[in-house]
Amino acid sequence: MYSSAPLLRHRLPAYISLQCTNFRSVLKAEGVHRSSVQNKFRCFCDGTSWPGRCDVLVAGGGAVGSSVAYHLKERAGGDLSVVVVERDSTYKQASTVLSLGNIRQQFSVAENIQLSMTSMRFLQEADRLLAVEGAEPPNLRFTPRGYLFPALHDGVEQMKENYRLQTELGAEVEWLWPRQLQQKFPWLQVGNVAAAVIGTNNEGWFDPWSLLMGLRRKAMSLGALYVTGAVTDLQPHHHQPARDHSQVPHNTLTTATVTLANGETREIQFSTLVVSAGAWSGALGRLAGVGDGPGALATPIPVEPRKRYVYCVHAPDGPWDGCPIFNDYTGVYFRPEGSKSGRLYLCGKSPTEVDEPPTDDLEVDHQFFDTDVWPVLVQRVPAFGNLKVRSAYAGYYDFNTFDQNLIIGFHPVLTNVCIATGLTGHGIQQSIAVGRAAMEYILDGKSKSINLERFGFERILENRPLKEKMVM
Repeated sequence: MYSSAPLLRHRLPAYISLQCTNFRSVLKAEGVHRSSVQNKFRCFCDGTSWPGRCDVLVAGGGAVGSSVAYHLKERAGGDLSVVVVERDSTYKQASTVLSLGNIRQQFSVAENIQLSMTSMRFLQEADRLLAVEGAEPPNLRFTPRGYLFPALHDGVEQMKENYRLQTELGAEVEWLWPRQLQQKFPWLQVGNVAAAVIGTNNEGWFDPWSLLMGLRRKAMSLGALYVTGAVTDLQPHHHQPARDHSQVPHNTLTTATVTLANGETREIQFSTLVVSAGAWSGALGRLAGVGDGPGALATPIPVEPRKRYVYCVHAPDGPWDGCPIFNDYTGVYFRPEGSKSGRLYLCGKSPTEVDEPPTDDLEVDHQFFDTDVWPVLVQRVPAFGNLKVRSAYAGYYDFNTFDQNLIIGFHPVLTNVCIATGLTGHGIQQSIAVGRAAMEYILDGKSKSINLERFGFERILENRPLKEKMVM
């Protein structure tokens, strides 16, 4: 049995029985046979069964939000009503499906290592954990090639410190000196690389779309309701008396306004709100007054969209068998994609702070590849000299401008608002563990499986950044 005491601080009597009149099309989109699971899924399709109340409202239905919904329903079952609001049910511009789907355990902050290790254990059993009667189990197509991180001489000590922490926590990583690196990857131009670390069996890449659809489908089968729309208002604030006049009173949000695709607006009352809107979490927080209020409410959720380009290149002579995800100290990365016969590679680089591109669209800067990516690729792998760019796309990071790390836990003033955002490029790989942690905050009052206290919003209020030194 779970302890519901933290949730009951704000709980509304919100048990919903919903029936979707357009159920057949939803099941077809989710890849589920209608006859076997008709009574297990709940979805809002035409407004006839609008959920006026719920226990937990999850704002954002990407990998993190769907993981939150899955973990809540998997543990609490029918005792807890969960509604997920996602503005784009096609996920065409979602960070989740535009990500590379990479996963690594090489971080410099212990909590990040633990989050990725926890998520990896789940991915290894995803076909069982996300199984739904009448549907094919999700096939994440995990490819265990490892991440290869090289370092120059002045970065070796930091790499040693990271390596010690990673191995102490149980990460499977291997240290390579230049000669070992050259022997293992003869296609690599070692040059001035002083050392490198590579992950072994638990690093690589997987299909982010399959993970998202698996989480969403499983959460729905357990009773979570997905609504297509955008949260456009949050109100009202119920003020609780402060202990003394120097304190800002605690607030409770109770109602969300959701704007549907046709412009119609509806309201949902909730007991707990989860902010998992990815790159738009900062804007969502402002709807609740986070960043525009007195005292602690003057500090916004420091998360904003940052645009990143991914280029798909054809390199007929490029390295393939055993080729890992290569992440250069310059920030340039590449990895194989597709079949060996195709010899396609995904590559890119995060721009410098002063060169951040505008985020009002997802247009690709093709010149950035020519000036910032390709020269490094050729320097490190001469076989990339005759590559050709086949395609390119852009996606958004939910960039935490404060310290590029996760923000998770209840807001210190808005006491029924649980934040789960700001992963800055680690979102897809840590989404499983973050969703579980958010569930624990809601049902237990704290993250029990991994101590994430250092990732709370309080560090932002107190100006205590927790920097991750291995941000791509």
